[in-house]
Amino acid sequence: MISKDTKIAPAEGKLGVVVPGMGAVASTFIAGVEAVRKGIAKPIGSMTQMGTIRLGKRTDNRTPLVKDFVPLADINDIVFGGWDIFPDNMYEASCKAGVLERSLLDQIKPFMEGIKPWPAAFSKDYVKKLDGPNVKKGSKMDWAEQVMEDIKNFQKANNLARTVMVWCGSTEIFLKPEAVHQTVESFEEGLRKNDPGIAPSMIYAYAAIKLGIPYANGAPNLSADIPALLELAKRNNVPVCGKDFKTGQTLMKTILAPGLKSRLLGLSGWFSTNILGNRDGEVLDDPQSFKTKEESKLSVLEHILQPQLYPDLYSDYTHKVRINYYPPRGDSKEGWDNIDIFGWLGYPMQIKVDFLCRDSILAAPIVLDLVIFNDLAGRCGMSGIQEWLSFFFKSPMCAPGLYPEHDLFIQQMKLKNTLRYLKGEDMITHLGVEYYD
Repeated sequence: MISKDTKIAPAEGKLGVVVPGMGAVASTFIAGVEAVRKGIAKPIGSMTQMGTIRLGKRTDNRTPLVKDFVPLADINDIVFGGWDIFPDNMYEASCKAGVLERSLLDQIKPFMEGIKPWPAAFSKDYVKKLDGPNVKKGSKMDWAEQVMEDIKNFQKANNLARTVMVWCGSTEIFLKPEAVHQTVESFEEGLRKNDPGIAPSMIYAYAAIKLGIPYANGAPNLSADIPALLELAKRNNVPVCGKDFKTGQTLMKTILAPGLKSRLLGLSGWFSTNILGNRDGEVLDDPQSFKTKEESKLSVLEHILQPQLYPDLYSDYTHKVRINYYPPRGDSKEGWDNIDIFGWLGYPMQIKVDFLCRDSILAAPIVLDLVIFNDLAGRCGMSGIQEWLSFFFKSPMCAPGLYPEHDLFIQQMKLKNTLRYLKGEDMITHLGVEYYD
């Protein structure tokens, strides 16, 4: 819990960022941070770097940058490390990913070449379409211990003051919580026995939380969203958040659906299809991994539209999601939506959206913001699920018994009001009557 008189520890010293999965998203994030540090580019899309926050009344004209309002880590203090099943250094990984132009990468080539992935905790049982040589040996408990040793060595070698972990790896097969996930003790016993219910992303989350390191999950995998790891996070006073970076098509849904609901326009159907050709697309070509992603994508509309409250408008719509692996497109994904709506007297209308986006370009600033905000949460003594960071996720974690908040604008209000709360500022309600009394 946090309180009105929250003490925020200063953001002094180096901040380590450890990343499981150093492919397109991670390499774009790391290259982007270094490009910003060198003055080559601007951190467009990052709330922590470019966002502002209103304080007090509109007439007060107090709108500082977020980074000038709360004591955030400086991007110049960030140090990178991570794991991948392929041994490519970050320059090689960036070139293969094909997201960023070679002319930009060549300006930061020595820095990127200096970041080489550690062997990954990985099994094809959980990501069917990938295989690589740079992997750890032993039992799942051995993997967890090796991951923790990697982190400790990284912290020592770079004289780190604090560390944050962000999962940037692939989508794993669909799993549901089982007995092994219920307590810390059952989970650790499962690690020793190589329980099939424990996926690699859970092992990374366990290692981070065990070491007191804030953890964010950028994929729809269960990962830390199980009772055992949430219990461990509370025990160790560790912030956790997830799941699945909100990019592309789902970002559009969380912008458009609240608009339809606010105008009380009905929905008959929403058909979404994607084509992409990067490693993420290849992984999602496997039905079991797609099932995990599908669950994340399909949950958005129901929670925003609340059909139980608006049965005449949203109780009987069709929602379909398709993802198609198409190698020529690379990281330049196309998300196409056909939305059938109805208005006054039930008359039908349509909305068509064709979003030609770049997944990794949209995800990279999210990774940066999650690193910096999770570090802030740790310095504030916040632990467990950080629902105020739902803004960044397709399938936000929330306390048991609550429904997740998917409306992008409510999520943004939640995030900024949390920052105001931490600094003892008044919440912004937008009521506005005070200007007319």
